[in-house]
Amino acid sequence: MHPDGHVSWFLNGKLNVCENCVDRWAEETPDRIALIWEGDDPSHSKRITYRDLHTQVCKFANMLKRLGVRKHDTVGIYMPMIPETVYAMLACARLGAIHSVVFAGFSSHSLRDRLDDAHCKVVITADQGVRGGKVIPLKSVMDEALKECPLVEKCIVFKHQGHDIDWTEGRDEAMRPYCPLEPMDNEDLLFMLYTSGSTGKPKGIAHSSAGYLLYAAMTHKYVFDYHPGDVHACVADVGWITGHSYVVYGPLCNGATTVLFESVPTYPDPARYWHMIEKHGISQFYTAPTAIRALMVHGDEWVSKHDLSSLRVLGTVGEPINPEAWRWYYEVVGRKRCDIVDTYWQTETGGHLLTPLPGAIRCKPGSATRPFFGVEPVVLDSKTGQPLEGDDVSGVLCIKKPWPGMMRTVYGDHERLLNVYLRPYKGFYHTGDGAVRDKDGYYWITGRVDDTINVSGHRLGSAEIEHALVQHPGCAEAAVVGFPHSVKGAGLFCYVTMNNEYEVNEGTVNELRDIVRKEIGPIATPDHILIVPALPKTRSGKIMRRLLRKIASNDTGSLGDVSTLADQQVVSDLINAAQKLFNKR
Repeated sequence: MHPDGHVSWFLNGKLNVCENCVDRWAEETPDRIALIWEGDDPSHSKRITYRDLHTQVCKFANMLKRLGVRKHDTVGIYMPMIPETVYAMLACARLGAIHSVVFAGFSSHSLRDRLDDAHCKVVITADQGVRGGKVIPLKSVMDEALKECPLVEKCIVFKHQGHDIDWTEGRDEAMRPYCPLEPMDNEDLLFMLYTSGSTGKPKGIAHSSAGYLLYAAMTHKYVFDYHPGDVHACVADVGWITGHSYVVYGPLCNGATTVLFESVPTYPDPARYWHMIEKHGISQFYTAPTAIRALMVHGDEWVSKHDLSSLRVLGTVGEPINPEAWRWYYEVVGRKRCDIVDTYWQTETGGHLLTPLPGAIRCKPGSATRPFFGVEPVVLDSKTGQPLEGDDVSGVLCIKKPWPGMMRTVYGDHERLLNVYLRPYKGFYHTGDGAVRDKDGYYWITGRVDDTINVSGHRLGSAEIEHALVQHPGCAEAAVVGFPHSVKGAGLFCYVTMNNEYEVNEGTVNELRDIVRKEIGPIATPDHILIVPALPKTRSGKIMRRLLRKIASNDTGSLGDVSTLADQQVVSDLINAAQKLFNKR
């Protein structure tokens, strides 16, 4: 790994990402369906061919050109999961503009910070979004953000829900259906996505054109065993890297039919995913363990009444999947015949780093198994920084050599890339995650390095304890954090949610504690177990462990930025529950 972070693939090469994702398929297979839009309302869906996709992208690109967007300009996108969002991304790529998609659920404050840091010249939004039956006032949020974004010159608005906004009818209908492609250098930036940083300031993770596109397409093809005619459904939002790589760029570069899902897994009922799979004949389905666990709670009957015979590959992303959820996914959803790909990667990596390959690698529930082609993972001793040789070792997960999809910089702050990813362990890319390489050479992600808890000199991984807790028949989800302990240095505080049908009694906490003692040992015995209705999660479904640590430490005077929380009431409920627990001491 070069110490200055310099990475280059296809040196002196030229391409246009939009040409690879749209034009060539519009010419070769114009009538093939490119996008299937599944609206929030299950009765609303739309199919867009590659021919139509090409026309819409060109019209959009011409509109951007008319507004002064040029090569290397940055365009902000704050949109719901609708086809126009994909048109906007591809139109930017066609012109050589850099797009920065912001998840359409962030507050005006968070949106402002991202648009300002990205130096956006033009922004794109919609009147409103809708998700799970709830209206999201996107234009109002954008208006508030733009009050403090002096660099933004123009704002484009799509009318998605028919909300009353300032509008000039017919103004854009005359846009020409063809727009010339802008030749791009291999290392020109395609997009940036903002991800949370330990300092609190989001990092603009910037990805290249050629290397990123190759890696997104290649991982999509081999990890999901894609074949022409398959219908690929990744239900992530395009506001996150999973949506970029496995809703848009990977599938479209391979000429696939890709699903754009606007809703949530439980709207209008817990059969939403399964109804969609049957309706569209989906071949590959990709979702998060959080969603799987949420659906497990509702029982098997919602799944079993649907024809899921079209499914061939089931994927998980975003966090390690606990073995119980893995087995339910395999047995109930996949009917014991679909391959499961438990993928490990990051916004920074562009695509999968560790993953099974369907039919080629034997799975172990909860393990991300082995590296993708060309990826060289190493497990380092956290103190010495030296690689741990052989198998049956645990330490810090790093990557030895660059790969095509690797981030190129932190936008406007390359020094931050060096400090966060390359300098902690010289010569390696530092993932920030711990890992175990077992006796068979399989990799198990043990959680963020800062999620390792030192109890009486023993380093315990939060994920390991969480896996033990969810073996309880009533446990739906668990999150474990450390808190200061006067004797042990750190104690273990466990937050647990239970299945709806499970009746909690006075012995439930002791049952949970005994499972941890049995599975891991007395050293891992939890100090506190708090049974709660819900865990604090971001809008992308990730647990905000920083808040859990503060609550466990009884340090709730200043919680910091909570703008990314999906439901802030959850935090208030947790604080109240924890106070009752502390008062019993």
